[in-house]
Amino acid sequence: MKQFFKYVLATIVGIVISSIVIFLMFMGVISAIVASSDKEVKVEENSILFVDLKQEIVDRASDDPFQGFNFTSFGPNSPIGLNQILKAIDKAKVDPKIKGILLELDAVNTGAATTEEIRNALLDFKSSGKFILAYSNTYSQKAYYLASVADSIFLNPEGMVEWLGLRSEIMFFKKALEKLGVEPQILRHGKFKSAVEPFMLDKMSPENREQTLTYISSIWNHWVAGISEARGIPAESLNRMANKMEIFNAKTAYQNKLVDSLIYKDELLTMLKAKLGVSEKKDINSITLKKYFKAPEVTKRKFSKDKIAVIYAAGEIGMGEGGNDNIGSEGLSRTIRKARRDSSIKAIVFRINSPGGSALASEVIWREVDLAAKVKPVVVSMGDVAASGGYYIAAPATTIMANPTTITGSIGVFGLFFNLQKALDNKLGINVDVVKTNEHADFFSVFRPMTAEEKAVGQLYIEQTYQTFIGHVSAGRGLTVDQVDAIGQGRVWSGVNAKDIKLIDEFGGLNDAIKLAAEKAGLESYRLVELPKQKKFIEQLMEEMSAEAKAWILKDELGSSYKVLSRIKSMINNQGVQARLPYDIELY
Repeated sequence: MKQFFKYVLATIVGIVISSIVIFLMFMGVISAIVASSDKEVKVEENSILFVDLKQEIVDRASDDPFQGFNFTSFGPNSPIGLNQILKAIDKAKVDPKIKGILLELDAVNTGAATTEEIRNALLDFKSSGKFILAYSNTYSQKAYYLASVADSIFLNPEGMVEWLGLRSEIMFFKKALEKLGVEPQILRHGKFKSAVEPFMLDKMSPENREQTLTYISSIWNHWVAGISEARGIPAESLNRMANKMEIFNAKTAYQNKLVDSLIYKDELLTMLKAKLGVSEKKDINSITLKKYFKAPEVTKRKFSKDKIAVIYAAGEIGMGEGGNDNIGSEGLSRTIRKARRDSSIKAIVFRINSPGGSALASEVIWREVDLAAKVKPVVVSMGDVAASGGYYIAAPATTIMANPTTITGSIGVFGLFFNLQKALDNKLGINVDVVKTNEHADFFSVFRPMTAEEKAVGQLYIEQTYQTFIGHVSAGRGLTVDQVDAIGQGRVWSGVNAKDIKLIDEFGGLNDAIKLAAEKAGLESYRLVELPKQKKFIEQLMEEMSAEAKAWILKDELGSSYKVLSRIKSMINNQGVQARLPYDIELY
């Protein structure tokens, strides 16, 4: 017994000492991060701006040094904001200390429309006469499209350029649900409303295949046209290369003029030194994109009391307050309401990057956007995705802008309800009994199937919600209800398609939307305010710690399957009436 207590005491002491050590390490990391974030950024003379886009790119990144910090590994993993990237490139354009940009593009961790906005910013940078060089060990198609703006494109001699065309892959769960005994009960409007297809079919419907081919072809054709213009290669040749798989190594990429030279990284640095007039024995002065964003402004604007509010809406739409990666109806509608009532805010730029979500939450937000557009200009700037509920909340805006490669539309509604009765009975031997005062008191129970009468009532609600949706679009876009219905039905469109059918007004990115908002408000001088206001440091710190720990464990265990789990979890959590994009669109 004495020996037992001795071991117990030793264990307790060990735990206490370990906890103290971990706490001290944690505080040391915090101190180091805070100190580095407060340090003044100095740009050396004769520098290059180094652009590496491996980090996740979001519309708006927090200034909080702990955003994205992994508290399980004590390492930084913070995303970078498109707002930061655009501001840094624009600042570098007029900064005499920055002589050019080096793009290192092994990966571009963002969507097609965000890539387009960065590419356009680089094209604008080139108007200054400064150089842009691109280098990679392997260019993905997205990375190569971005690199095509460069004066010269370099590739590792043993690398490659991926050039095969675009594809979109959809995972279907019908057979898995059947094996588990889970019955999806689906109500929907719109022949293209394919968000629920993965739960009811084992392959794409003809309508879904048609819409998918239409929008990915539109994006591919836009990329091919841009590369053709930048590289002087006919579009027909670029498509032939993809169809016949002619680009399979670095040599074939060079022979077909996709790249200018096959060189190693050290040879690139030697070339850069010569271009900058730097001695071979000295290092090149360079500064990263994220660090340069924090450098002092080269030209300062005059202070103005007039403001343009940039309101960010990113992620799935649901009820409640929302957060950095999801949209809450209460939190976002309150932000829009305050901007509407603030007399110093002369115009609103509403940046939307959302696949949609709850139809009711979308309606709550729509109301505030509609009220704001009646008293001041509201310009919507669509990101990678602004579809279904994301389009719902954009509809009443004064002007809607998107990129040619934005995914939008998907004007449709569906309801998804799971019946777990067979799964519990057959797999686990669990039965659920119920006592109720009225016949349909357990209408939304997951422990029994819907009756025919309940399905009819549910379908009636779906149809009513759809009519409300297309009515809002009709009023906002100046189209008849029949016109909206014809281009609705849940169909997904690219930005190019959307402009043709008047779902958007103009092509352009976030900066273009800000300029247009200023023009509509009659402002020559203004300052930007970004909303919603971000949470206080301690709130973000606690949320990051808990959320990161959970995500890290799941990602570590599941690997690439983590995305699949996230999709299933999202659909289960969002049972009910949804205005949501069909599945999560990923282009490869």
